[in-house]
Amino acid sequence: MSADAALTGAEVLLRALKDQGVEVIFGYPGGAVLPIYDALFQQNAIRHVLVRHEQGAVHAAEGYARSTGKVGVVLVTSGPGATNAVTGLTDALMDSIPVVCLTGQVPTHLIGNDAFQEADTTGITRPATKHNYLVKRPEDLARAVHEAFYVARSGRPGPVVIDLPKDIVIGKAPYTPPASGHPSYRPQTEPDHGQIAKAIALLKQAKRPMIYTGGGVINAGPAASAALTQFVRSTGFPITNTLMGLGAYPASDPQFLGMLGMHGTYEANLAMHGCDVLLAIGARFDDRVTGRLNAFSQGSKKIHADIDPSSINKNVPVDVAIVGDAGRTLEALVAAWQADPTQSDRQALTTWWRQIDAWRAKESLKFTQDMKLGSIIKPQHAIRRLYELTRSVQKDIFITTEVGQHQMWAAQHFRFEQPNHWMTSGGLGTMGYGLPAAMGVQVAHPEALVIDIAGEASVLMNIQEMGTLAQYRLPVKVFILNNQYMGMVRQWQELLHGGRYSESYSAALPDFVKLADSFHAVGLRAESVDQLDDVIREMLTIDRAVIADIAVDPKENCFPMIPSGAAHNEMILGAEHEGEAAGITDEGLVLV
Repeated sequence: MSADAALTGAEVLLRALKDQGVEVIFGYPGGAVLPIYDALFQQNAIRHVLVRHEQGAVHAAEGYARSTGKVGVVLVTSGPGATNAVTGLTDALMDSIPVVCLTGQVPTHLIGNDAFQEADTTGITRPATKHNYLVKRPEDLARAVHEAFYVARSGRPGPVVIDLPKDIVIGKAPYTPPASGHPSYRPQTEPDHGQIAKAIALLKQAKRPMIYTGGGVINAGPAASAALTQFVRSTGFPITNTLMGLGAYPASDPQFLGMLGMHGTYEANLAMHGCDVLLAIGARFDDRVTGRLNAFSQGSKKIHADIDPSSINKNVPVDVAIVGDAGRTLEALVAAWQADPTQSDRQALTTWWRQIDAWRAKESLKFTQDMKLGSIIKPQHAIRRLYELTRSVQKDIFITTEVGQHQMWAAQHFRFEQPNHWMTSGGLGTMGYGLPAAMGVQVAHPEALVIDIAGEASVLMNIQEMGTLAQYRLPVKVFILNNQYMGMVRQWQELLHGGRYSESYSAALPDFVKLADSFHAVGLRAESVDQLDDVIREMLTIDRAVIADIAVDPKENCFPMIPSGAAHNEMILGAEHEGEAAGITDEGLVLV
């Protein structure tokens, strides 16, 4: 028998993972995967990080993948191990994050017998994954692993599950090396140059152009963001990013209008509403971005570039469809723009920028912070000071978030200059995402400063991962905006349900300083504005995990806000803008 034929299924699995470039696995052991853990124990090529919950394992793998561009890997046991991973898998599917999740399964002869810790993992995860496998034959094992990585990273990225019966990983199995590509799954990456030409013709004629990019540009790699920056500056057009796309274009650039959508800036949303040509790249026209569909960017010509053809014309009909990788599409757009001798309408563009600057002058993110001694901290001020004080840190800075008001304030007030440094749960809106995601980022970037901007309710969803931080000495900083409420729920109850705060107040919160201490971390607290800077500075100097509990105004709401079902020109602005009109009507553009 050859050396390869003498391998167990678990050893074949690890060899395949090594050949796929895997360096770290986030996992939690159990009976069905003990043979894999035994094989892990006997090698040193792949590191294993022991999480405290399987949902945390998937979010950690997402953070790892999102910050590196690599595929994140998860290992969980059968039954509850697999079902606990479903939330993370759905999160990765919604946000197009490449993850391979290895799940244990009962032996093949027991499948369907309701055996101990049996679950129909492939059935349960089919709608939560891009693809999944149940390996029933030893000779299929290595091929399934290689295919899973190809599927996870190719085209529109996403999560893939490989369900591994215990007898398959215990018994002998042959090893086959990775094949090039896949016989039936070959996503189109190169854009059609005829469609590129049509897009350029529309853009050259535009009088009120707008560029809108999403997470697809981030997924296409740093070169895609560089090409985006080159294209935007070549055209002189305004640009906005989705929540998932922040960092694809430098936030400090004057052509950047900020984030758009439900809690986007006034200028970004009104420019989307009033544009006459819209270029969307690597974005899927999510409902939180478009608002009311029948009022979205009415009358504009729309160009949509995406690697996923099923996303095009799915929510919003478009005039020019470009299927291809975002990076290659942007490079083609740059080349075509420069090669086309047609001059764009510079006078119209100047008028358009004058209108945008008038909207920008409204300062839709403005807030009032009382700086007197003992004054309560506004959450926006806390984020701004965190951003400003981290500028002096001589480290790469990565931000993750939980989900809620704090997430939107972070997107509004923490500015991102480069891709892959902002990790948040967009499509699924998963509370409990930020802490384990930060853990995965810190594993990938051990020398970096990694901060989870959190809410006190959301962070408790996966607070047990503080134990993982302690075990692996991961110096993640958890920056909690503590308003004692499920803040976004409370805000909607105030605005839409008559102020009936049904079950949104947390009446028995832990002492986060003592909680940090119990998890071998450092706990800090700021209760008034005069304490804030000192707490942030101390947090940044500590080379251990930290929980900074920042008491903020419990009544503060997140504005601007487009109410659910409203249009972009129907924004609610904050108290500083009470009584002001939006500045654009359904009848047409109101120029200043």
